[in-house]
Amino acid sequence: MIERSGDRASPDPDLLDAVGPAFARLRRRTAQIPVTPAVEPKDINRNLVLNVIDEAGEEMSVGGVAEALAIDPSVASRMVSDCISHGFLVRMPSQADGRRAVLRLTGDGIALRDRFRSQQRQAFEYITRDWPESERRELARLIVKYADCAEKATRKR
Repeated sequence: MIERSGDRASPDPDLLDAVGPAFARLRRRTAQIPVTPAVEPKDINRNLVLNVIDEAGEEMSVGGVAEALAIDPSVASRMVSDCISHGFLVRMPSQADGRRAVLRLTGDGIALRDRFRSQQRQAFEYITRDWPESERRELARLIVKYADCAEKATRKR
């Protein structure tokens, strides 16, 4: 339902209140969609870590991972250590400050990141398989726009 406020249309507030719980359901349910290879229990945390480091555009430390994910540094440290112990990340000296350790994806880390992206696409296609192609593309466009705007909004803080 759209309510009119002057010349601008505004969405029904009940619909806007449903967005947060819908995102939470998406997070839980998407991991249960049948994809190949299947999603493993540690994949969600590894996906978060690898993407934060990959998308940083600058050197990323464990502290930077904690900040980017809004989690306690000790939790970020455990998540990063898991990725390092499985060969997905390496710690190396910073090029800007050799006293700092920064994180880099390994070849296996890049392959895992790509596997996650394939699984996510498979899940999207599975969930929207009965939708008209125009709606699938519009939802994809709006999700990317939303994510881009969220990134810009958090940089301005």
